[in-house]
Amino acid sequence: MNISPEIIEDIKFRNNIENVVSSYITLKRAGSNFNGSCPFHSEKTPSFTVFPATQSFYCFGCGAGGDAITFVMRMENLDYISAIRLLASRSGINIPENISSNGKKEVGRQRILDMNKEAARFFRDALFDEKVGKIARDYLIEKRQLSPSVIKHFGLGYAPNNFGALHDHLKKAGYTDEEMVVGFLCGKGKNNSVYDYFRNRVMFPIIDVSGNIVAFGGRVMDNSEPKYLNTSDTPAFKKSKNLFALNYAKNHCENTMILCEGYMDVIALHSAGFENAVATLGTAITSEQARIFSRYTKKVVISYDSDQAGQRAADKAFRLLQEVGVDVKILKTEGAKDPDEFIKKFGKEKFSALIDNSKTRFEFETDKILAKYNINDMNEKIKASNELCAVIATYPSEIERELYIRKMSKIFELPTQSIQRDISAIIKRKNKSQKASLMNDVYRTRSGIGDRINPESASNLGANKKEEAIIGLMLLKDEHMKLGLEKLSTNDFVTSFCKRVFESISNIYKECGKFDIGYIQGDFTVDETARITKMLTERESLSINDTKTLEELISSLKEEKNKDDEDSFDSILKAIEKKKK
Repeated sequence: MNISPEIIEDIKFRNNIENVVSSYITLKRAGSNFNGSCPFHSEKTPSFTVFPATQSFYCFGCGAGGDAITFVMRMENLDYISAIRLLASRSGINIPENISSNGKKEVGRQRILDMNKEAARFFRDALFDEKVGKIARDYLIEKRQLSPSVIKHFGLGYAPNNFGALHDHLKKAGYTDEEMVVGFLCGKGKNNSVYDYFRNRVMFPIIDVSGNIVAFGGRVMDNSEPKYLNTSDTPAFKKSKNLFALNYAKNHCENTMILCEGYMDVIALHSAGFENAVATLGTAITSEQARIFSRYTKKVVISYDSDQAGQRAADKAFRLLQEVGVDVKILKTEGAKDPDEFIKKFGKEKFSALIDNSKTRFEFETDKILAKYNINDMNEKIKASNELCAVIATYPSEIERELYIRKMSKIFELPTQSIQRDISAIIKRKNKSQKASLMNDVYRTRSGIGDRINPESASNLGANKKEEAIIGLMLLKDEHMKLGLEKLSTNDFVTSFCKRVFESISNIYKECGKFDIGYIQGDFTVDETARITKMLTERESLSINDTKTLEELISSLKEEKNKDDEDSFDSILKAIEKKKK
């Protein structure tokens, strides 16, 4: 641990967990704690709790947990040291730049951000180079009809058709091959050779809401594949947690945001005055991106391509955005394949009218089903009605379902009672399936099956439960910590994960004379930290957490460990050898 416990303690003291969490989500007091909707998964009933007494948080829905440092790591997609630095900068504490979580100099977030800025300058200069960038300028200005001011506004650039142009430039600027590879600007070839990842592409910088260039997207200027290349996840960037042009759209989207499929659509809309447009980054919308939308706007209008892939993506966007409480509609760009083409053909006033007349999910699904089937044919009418019933059954609100049942009744000329019975049957089957799935999940959780954090728990259920209870009690009270360290050693633990936790706790307590969960996070992932937090949270919820309980758990664990040792293969071999003698 290279950052002293005193500095970590000071950072956490100045960044009270309620204040840190409430800067991202709305919290409501619940007794001595605070509750809110979890920012890490979609939920209708808040299951996220902040515990001021222990300066920790835990979500009883998805299992995320930890302290203020872990929370910032998850929310901002940061490593441990970067999260420490972010919280430190908020509270005026200086952290040396060369410190890493394992004592080695690592490629940190800030280094990648600085490198990205230098790369963006290189791409921009290449675009406006009279000779080098001519092909890209012709594409952007003549073919895509973008003005020089729009190009500069979005910081567009050009990656030359050269395997080493950017690499050589960044090398001269003081960046290493390792930093370029980790930052996903270069790739590694045979014999450890390094080459430019983006070549002969128009470049789109991805800028976060703080103004940092976190990544790039590169588009070909012909019909070659792949059409787009995008930066993969780096210490400075996570694709699923960012949106293109949100840095501009965040100032214009309080009432409505437009979700597009690609960078060019967004730029075309911004150029036409629709500055509330954003796009996902080369993938379908994720649950994390849906939650970003819910932070900035009340309503999203989906403007995807009219092809099958676009419609499938729209289906997913509808579902994820509705889960986070956002009102969702979709517009159809008839006569054009995408918003960019539509605006060029018909103008921005017609596109504005499209937004005003955008359709609800029910209308969108109904149109899609009616286009697919001929409801004048009895068999096709049955298939169409079954599909629409399945759509209506997905709406949680009874009032909404009732309204859509009436509309469906008129379209299909069917009695509302029949439609209602079919929908009720679908919901009943779905609930039964969900209940069975939930029971299966509970069984798997209790039996440790599929436990990625501690895979040995399934074969050591009893021992693991005792180990987790002991660690939870040790974290709960200082006297329990001292007793546990006095009576236990690492070898008394059965599962490797709990061994590692105990060893880390033991080393830190011996070194510092105290313990805080913030001290160990450099050695554990956010999911592992969440499991450790869960051990503490589960003990806190129990009424009996005295010394006698801890002593009984320690004795019981030792007995179980001794029994396991006696039954081990090595012990059996020794016993056989002894009998032979």
